[in-house]
Amino acid sequence: MKLLILIGLVILIIAAHQLMRVVELSRQLKNTKEWTVTDSDNKFNGKLMLLFGVLFIGFFFWQVDRWQDNSLPGAASVHGLKVDQLWDYNIFLITFVFVITNFVLFYFAYKYAGKKTTKAVFLAHDNRLEMAWTIAPAIVLAGIIIFGLKYWNEITNRSIDPNKVTIELYAKQFDWSARYAGKDKTLGLTDYRQIDGGNSVGLDTLDAAGYDDIIVKNEFHIPVNKEIEFKMRSRDVIHSAFMPHFRAQMNCVPGMITEFRFTPNKTTADMRKDPYVIQLMKGINDARALQNKEPVEFDYTLLCNKICGASHYNMQMTIIVDSESDYNAWLAKQKVVKIIASKN
Repeated sequence: MKLLILIGLVILIIAAHQLMRVVELSRQLKNTKEWTVTDSDNKFNGKLMLLFGVLFIGFFFWQVDRWQDNSLPGAASVHGLKVDQLWDYNIFLITFVFVITNFVLFYFAYKYAGKKTTKAVFLAHDNRLEMAWTIAPAIVLAGIIIFGLKYWNEITNRSIDPNKVTIELYAKQFDWSARYAGKDKTLGLTDYRQIDGGNSVGLDTLDAAGYDDIIVKNEFHIPVNKEIEFKMRSRDVIHSAFMPHFRAQMNCVPGMITEFRFTPNKTTADMRKDPYVIQLMKGINDARALQNKEPVEFDYTLLCNKICGASHYNMQMTIIVDSESDYNAWLAKQKVVKIIASKN
């Protein structure tokens, strides 16, 4: 089979070479040099450019239609709805500019194909054009930035809910831990100098507030329709806590605590019933079946969005959004940190 393909390629190259020879000979018969470009050549190439432009833009919209069902489902947090609105605005704007610019580019190549009887106009400078293509993008970008800053301020500067749930996300190469406050509703202090095998997040063993703290791995739970305050730390390098379904991301920086707050508005069970999510998971499980893998259910996920080392891809943690009663029942079953409990 490979030999036949190789022979076919050789024959194709020979045929192309002979075709070029025919073109050269035809030029000689017309008493013109082979590199001379005629008006008919320009017109023909202009038509090809117009055809290519139509096919190119058509292919773009085909790609959008083909892959749009593989994007993230709708935002699962209150602030995420505004993030999605800003995203949609940007996509529509970029698509509009992309289509118009490329249409004009290919159409002008056709309309203004070179002719021996015409001469191109050389325009060195035009203040009106300079102002137009400077001011117009500046106004559009200013609008995007203003709306972005407005939404960001609404997300980060709103009043803190006194009934919020506080969770610490602790990142290290290459996994996550989530820490909850116990009955005292206060997270204990930390001290990086006390990190060891039995104290993986560096809890300060002298701080009584941490004696009832709860640390979980693999998955953590949060209640729906309640503000969640995340305090984020890193042991080693900069990681990035990315929760795509909630449109939330914040860097975890060694030596400091960063924060992000959001209110989830869809439980995991609700998302699993969403028609779009069902369709999305069907496609995923069909692909897994081809690799003889077990089917999976939809889950919210915490990822690291910084390339933090060789096993960066493995920094994942499942997030379960429960009803408040289910969340309280789950939290009541969790055990306090052993090293802290032994100090109590």
